[in-house]
Amino acid sequence: MSEDRDADVPELSVVVPVFKEGEAVDPVLRALTAAIATPHEILVVYDFDEDPTVPVIERLHAELPEIRGHRNDLGRGVLNAMKAGIAASRGRYVLVSMADGSDEPHVVDPMVALARDGADVVAASRYMKGGRQLGGPPVKRLMSRTAGLTLHWFGGVATHDPTNNFKLYSRRLLDTTPIESRAGFELALELTVKATLAGRRVAEVPTTWRDRAAGQSNFKLRKWLPYYLHWYWTAMKGRLRRR
Repeated sequence: MSEDRDADVPELSVVVPVFKEGEAVDPVLRALTAAIATPHEILVVYDFDEDPTVPVIERLHAELPEIRGHRNDLGRGVLNAMKAGIAASRGRYVLVSMADGSDEPHVVDPMVALARDGADVVAASRYMKGGRQLGGPPVKRLMSRTAGLTLHWFGGVATHDPTNNFKLYSRRLLDTTPIESRAGFELALELTVKATLAGRRVAEVPTTWRDRAAGQSNFKLRKWLPYYLHWYWTAMKGRLRRR
C-alpha cells in the first residue's frame, strides 16, 4: 500500500482480534478510541458471524464510526485474525492490541510519535525502566522476561520486550516483510527480529501490562513455545553473523 493516502484515510490502524469477548470488549474499545488523539480506525477482527462480540461491535460502530468489525476469512485463530486485520488496515501505522484490557491506551500516541520519527517497530515494553507487569502465570512471566532481556542484551534487539504483542509497525515494514508465523502470538517476536536483522529502527515506550480481569486468556504457552524459540534463536544467530 502506498503512503500517499487520501485525506480521509486514518494515520493509524488498530487491530484488535477477538474471540467470544461479548460485552466485555465494550469498555476496552471505548478506552482505546478515547485515549488516542492520532486519527485512527479500530478494526475488531472476529472469526465467525455468530461470535457474541459482533453485535457489540455493530452497536459501537453506530456511535463511534472509527470502530468497525472485520471478519477473518483466513481461517480461525488469533494468528489469522491478526493477519486479516493487518491486510484490511488502511493506516500508515498499524498497532496490534488485545481485547482483554491488558494494554494501556494512553501510550499509543507516544508510540506513533516514535514511528513518525522513523521507527519501523515500536514496542510497548514491560521490562524497560518505567514498565511493569501485573499478574499473569509466574512461569510465563519468567520466560517472557528472560527471553526479552537476553535478546536485548545479547541478541542486539533494541527493545527490552520483543515478545509483547502490543506493538506498532510501519506500513513500509509490513509491505516488505512476509509473515512466516504459524502458531499465534509469536508474530510480534518474528517482526521485531526481522526488523532488527534488516537494520531497521526498533524503539520502545514503557507500559504497565495487567492480566485480564474477565474471561480466559487464549495464550497457549506449551503449544506456541517452539515457535517462539525459533525466532529467539534466529535473532541470536543473526547477531553472531553480524559480528
